[in-house]
Amino acid sequence: MAITKNIKSFDDITEDGRLWAVRYEGDEDNVLGVVFAQWDDVQWLRSFFKANMADLQNYFQISDVDVAIDITAEDSDVLQRKILDISPDANLDELFRPLNNMQQAEMMLDKEKANPKTLTHHRSWLRIYALKLEDGCYIITGGAIKLTRTMQEREHTLEELLRQEKVRNFLLANHIIDTDSFVDYLAELE
Repeated sequence: MAITKNIKSFDDITEDGRLWAVRYEGDEDNVLGVVFAQWDDVQWLRSFFKANMADLQNYFQISDVDVAIDITAEDSDVLQRKILDISPDANLDELFRPLNNMQQAEMMLDKEKANPKTLTHHRSWLRIYALKLEDGCYIITGGAIKLTRTMQEREHTLEELLRQEKVRNFLLANHIIDTDSFVDYLAELE
């Protein structure tokens, strides 16, 4: 399994402090840009779906890589518009929901996910993972194509769980538990 990269910085996606994305050491872009670039890269998608064909067939009954690529491109466009065209009045709590579908109560730095929620062909396999600082404020930690029931079943989604936990631990180690403490932390770096 790949070792998760260290956190370099945080980029303000909405430019109003409500949605942030981690920039990992060695990456030219923040994690949101990296994920969307992968999902727009036909060669990367072709390689991914060929390597994960059994999951694609078992969980989604799709055996044509080109169909999977087309679906991914459509879903990625929907998700990019939802995230990148967020108006100042938009409620981010409607985009993100708890990572654990069975979660009943909120906890500090909740693990969250977002997907395009398309209804045209199937439940989307695209996921953006984030931590919830507080209502309406999130830090994106990564993203993946999830073709299995649980994230623990495949190395690439398990890596996203580890990344999310690593960012959560980083925030806690730096006494970041809400938006105010996050803003204070960023101010100290300047």
